[in-house]
Amino acid sequence: MKASDAVTKFLAAHDIHHCFELVGGMITHLLDSMAHDGRFTIMSMHHEQAAAFAAEGVARHTMGTKIAVALGTSGPGATNLITGIGSCWFDSIPCLFITGQVNTTELKGDRAIRQQGFQELDIVPMVKSITKYAAQVTDPLSLLPQLHKALSSARGGRPGPVLIDIPNDVQRKDIPDDVVQAWVTKPLESVDAPAPATTLLDELSALCAAAERPLVCLGGGARWAPSMPAWVASLEAFGVPYVSTLMGHERVACAHHYFNMIGSYGNREANWAVQNCDLLIVVGARLDVRQTGADTADFGRAAKIVQIDLDPAQLDNRIKSDLAILSEAETFFRRFQIGPKTFAAKSAEWVAALADVRAGGARNEYPDWDISPSHLFALLNTHLRGKPVDYVCDVGNHQMWAAQGLRLGENQAVHYSGGMGAMGFALPAALGIACISKHKTIVISGDGSIQVNVQELDTLHRRGSDLAIIVLNNHSLGMVKNFQDMYFDGRNQSTLQGYSCPSFTELARAYGIKAIHVSGSAQLEQAVIEVAQSSGPILLEISMPYATECRPRLAFGKKLDEQYPSVD
Repeated sequence: MKASDAVTKFLAAHDIHHCFELVGGMITHLLDSMAHDGRFTIMSMHHEQAAAFAAEGVARHTMGTKIAVALGTSGPGATNLITGIGSCWFDSIPCLFITGQVNTTELKGDRAIRQQGFQELDIVPMVKSITKYAAQVTDPLSLLPQLHKALSSARGGRPGPVLIDIPNDVQRKDIPDDVVQAWVTKPLESVDAPAPATTLLDELSALCAAAERPLVCLGGGARWAPSMPAWVASLEAFGVPYVSTLMGHERVACAHHYFNMIGSYGNREANWAVQNCDLLIVVGARLDVRQTGADTADFGRAAKIVQIDLDPAQLDNRIKSDLAILSEAETFFRRFQIGPKTFAAKSAEWVAALADVRAGGARNEYPDWDISPSHLFALLNTHLRGKPVDYVCDVGNHQMWAAQGLRLGENQAVHYSGGMGAMGFALPAALGIACISKHKTIVISGDGSIQVNVQELDTLHRRGSDLAIIVLNNHSLGMVKNFQDMYFDGRNQSTLQGYSCPSFTELARAYGIKAIHVSGSAQLEQAVIEVAQSSGPILLEISMPYATECRPRLAFGKKLDEQYPSVD
């Protein structure tokens, strides 16, 4: 069997049916085999970075139960995938990347030259630090074993991306049919998830029983655990307050005892809860500077801190915990059940105080702006209530406005580029999500972020997906401009001076996509209704040139509950 056909058969056998690519000479054999097979959805993108983000979107929508493949040809095709590979690495997204390579006879090997074949580039060492497994295959007989090892690694333990680099002549060679069949039917290797020690769970039980002001914080490592919804429902049932990080917020539904997102751009009530609780249980969050602020000694100043994580290197890293538990979130949720006596000493005044702080924080942070981000996301919450939807956010002020304002319901999710923080993430990731979702996908972007992969508007038009794009156009790179306002006396090089953007309304129409332009608050609700009721591609551009900051926010060095602007 031709090797590229064997790869295709192997991928289909392991439920990989979605491929995202920008065609190039060194991947044509693989693409031809996938197209001829007939079991693959192949989405041709206009940039390999977009293909990488789209493949990431498949895993995000399915909470890691399905993975996709992103293909890139040799040289620039391979390097263009790297930002997407890094995105998967930092946010623990399982994804398969396959790069084409020049013929094995054209590889430079150990020669002291820069390049032998045209577009030859040794991609494997470049991605070693941001993949769980990366290898070049020069022997056809090792191709399927390497793919098997890569896929096992991507799914096992803490998920992440893997890469296989396949020279063009290896793709063309034959592999015996019996060898192919043996590897196609061989189950992937599994990795036993770390389970919490019983003695540590007993210590946690004692801490919970004594806590008067308990608080649970759910991070990105918990968001895909199958048992998380039931475990959170137990918190609700027994009146235990909880918050989330940015990545945890992706899958936590709005509820009475959920006090929203912590961090530098977090909700006021969430940060107040962290700083005033007496027990903080953190599940699957690495407690980075965006989550804790720079003053680590003051984080959770009155609390005993318990951290649960499957990565031992993340325990007691920036924040020193009183109890560190090595465990996968799913195993922890199943082993540590919440009952009526778990938090026996919990104070009713604690929950009431949190509710008061939340009510006080439910204010329009932007009374001086014609269009308030708070109002926009309240409208989205209202008009999409009860409807399955995936929100996908780019990076900038708009991401933080969304994280502060979105209130998810059942069958709703939001997706953030977390650790990588990549502008240009949202549109291609949403295309990947829409490729596998039966429901609406909504992109939240800014004028700067959307331009990074704006070429994929053509892909959207070609696909005709039920995908809406909301561009919050402040005619600047607003988040960095805000830094310049705070730290550089308002000097705005490259954020306003030297920066420009087109009319996205006109641009979308040029790509054949329906577009709406809003410049005042009176038009906003009707536009949101039209987005909510649409069933195909649509772009809403909201012009708000004054919107160059996110409120509340934490200045560097301030304590977590000292966000600007200050309120009583």
